[in-house]
Order: sequence, then C-alpha cells, then structure tokens
Amino acid sequence: MPDVQQRPLTPAGERLLAAASSLFYAHGIRAVGVDAIAEAAGTTKKTLYDRFGSKDALVARYLQHRAARWQQDLEEELASRPPGVDRVLAVFDVVRRWQEGRDRGCAFINAYAEIGGTDHPALPVIRAEKEWMRRRFTDLVADTGAADAGRVAATVHLLYEGALVASTAGDDPDALSTAREAAARLLG
Repeated sequence: MPDVQQRPLTPAGERLLAAASSLFYAHGIRAVGVDAIAEAAGTTKKTLYDRFGSKDALVARYLQHRAARWQQDLEEELASRPPGVDRVLAVFDVVRRWQEGRDRGCAFINAYAEIGGTDHPALPVIRAEKEWMRRRFTDLVADTGAADAGRVAATVHLLYEGALVASTAGDDPDALSTAREAAARLLG
C-alpha cells in the first residue's frame, strides 16, 4: 500500500476516520462534505484538517484503512485452509460475507468512479488494492499447481472483480456464486 499519513491517530482522528468511512461508503466521496464528517464525528472542521490535512488525504486514508481491514480478514480466513483450489475459491466466500449488509459494493470501484482520471491522492491506494488482489490470486493459483498459473490467476481475478460489479451495479445477487463456480471449473 502507498504510504498515506501513517502517523497514529488521536481519538478525535479515529472518530473522524470512522465517520468519514461510513459516510463516504454510504453516500459517495463527492456528496459528503467536511462539515458533515466533523459533525458526525463530534469534532470541528479544524480538527479534521489538523489530523488529515485535507479531505482528499482523508479519502486516501479511508481507502487505505478499508484495504487493510479487507486484507486482514481475507488472510485470516485463508490461513486456516491448506493450499489448493478450495483456498482460491474461499476468496469468493470471504468477499460474499464481507459484502453482506454493504449494498454499495466495492468501495474502491465506487471511489474510482468518482475520482478516476484525476490526480487525487487516493488513486494510488485504489490501484494498490487491485494489484494486491491480482498478486494474491497469482500466489493462490500457483499453489494449486495449475498449468499456466499466471493466466488462470488473471482470469480468476477478472471473475472476482466482475462479480463485485455485477452483484451491485448489475443487481445480480448470484454474481459471486456464479463467479465462484466458473473459477472452480477453470481450476478443476
């Protein structure tokens, strides 16, 4: 992950990050102003700027925090499974659980839809998260002994990313299951 303001947060900074995370995910980055974030966190705009420097830096920190949480949850689940096809397919199970109660889908895709094509400081965070998932699938598929593991992993990653979009924007509640089944056939 790119280094986005890694200094520890004060309790007020933690509240601001939590409020921003909730608001950005629920309403979008551009729709949420610093006044709303400060109010939801029980702080002032000055405190927000003192802790993060700018709304853009707060957006980057929100996405970095979300990536770290997702990666930790995924790694904890994968650690309990032996290398092989089931471990690759477990990613689809973990993301399905992760998305329960989150009706707006992937926060990184949503953020990119709003800030892509700009010089926003969160773009490297978004790209790093997507690259991390590509590399993770590459490692997991390589552990299966699949022939042409790199190409298979790239295909599984595309199934994963496509299912994230189709499950929300495409209103397809079965997208992750369908993608998992396709990955199983590909790896089988």
